[in-house]
Amino acid sequence: MTGFWYIIHIYSGHEKKVKVNLEQRVQAVGLEEEILQVIIPTKEVVEVKNGKKRTFERPSYPGYILIQTANELRADAEIESSQKSWHLIRDTPGVMSFVGSSSHPPPLAEEEVQNALNISTDEEKRRPSPVVDYVVGDKVKVIDGPFNEFPAEIHGIDEEKQRLHLMISIFGRTTPIELEFFQVEKI
Repeated sequence: MTGFWYIIHIYSGHEKKVKVNLEQRVQAVGLEEEILQVIIPTKEVVEVKNGKKRTFERPSYPGYILIQTANELRADAEIESSQKSWHLIRDTPGVMSFVGSSSHPPPLAEEEVQNALNISTDEEKRRPSPVVDYVVGDKVKVIDGPFNEFPAEIHGIDEEKQRLHLMISIFGRTTPIELEFFQVEKI
């Protein structure tokens, strides 16, 4: 990878807004050859609400973005475009600081950049991480499968397999069952 990579600390939840704003400012000032890329590392997550499964992307590191530059950034750089880039990034609304020194931030090592950009393994890409809205002891109603409409109580949560361990009353006897997150809803 060519250039220098930096981590920028921004307001959490403003990743997309800061990225768009920064890219527009770079273009307006004409520093496209100095600031090469602005990236928000993301991961795919699954959320189950009201029995419906929804997949979406979420920032892997909320409150941080990566920036690739052609030259090293410094407040007191000898190269004028590098100095302008440093000021442009620092003065962008939503940007709090560079990670590391504020006047001379250290660029990331090649391995750190690879880890940040390739944060998900092949297994994680196949199965997005779920957003769990349940806790042990919650009362739920089964909405899918052979026990449809039965009330149950959560006795365990397996986030890795995206399954719930439930206790359900069948014919007056409490029976343990396992269901996927989207097969139940809170009562």
